[in-house]
Amino acid sequence: MELRIAGTHTDISPETRSYIERKLGKLTRYLPTIMDAEVEISEAKTSVPEQRFVAQVTVRTTTNLLRGEERGADAHTAIDKVADVMERQIERYKGKLHKRSKGISLRNEKPAQPRVEHELYGKLVRVKRFAVKPMTVDDAVDQMELLGHDFFLFFDSDTERLKLVYRRKDKDYGLIEPEMG
Repeated sequence: MELRIAGTHTDISPETRSYIERKLGKLTRYLPTIMDAEVEISEAKTSVPEQRFVAQVTVRTTTNLLRGEERGADAHTAIDKVADVMERQIERYKGKLHKRSKGISLRNEKPAQPRVEHELYGKLVRVKRFAVKPMTVDDAVDQMELLGHDFFLFFDSDTERLKLVYRRKDKDYGLIEPEMG
């Protein structure tokens, strides 16, 4: 697994870098299909000292993305918390694959392809680019839940069109099928 570590508004000391590698390097024990992981440590100006450092981790497997974010009083605390979150997400992900009983082996997953997601907060403040692969609606719902998002844009393998699945206020799911008009 390739591990990329970056710091925003803070410098990453060699000790902290080593700590990150030690804590997050263990993730491949739980999920052998991890291709790479991005770790971003940032220091936020906040009035709550327990939330001063933010650790964000994005793990890319051969077919999915897993993401976690946690805060702590220091970088090590935030890293510990986000490592626990990632371990829980991996266990949940593996459980969903096992429960489906479709004969999917974690070692036989196909590589992911790029996909685009935009996060809007009043104005466009961030653009994310990531792999999109053909999947069913059920797979898209599972991926949305794994990421902890309220919506997920995907390429429907049955109709060969882009679709958007979203979580409704009543905890059910909705599907948007765009039409050119």
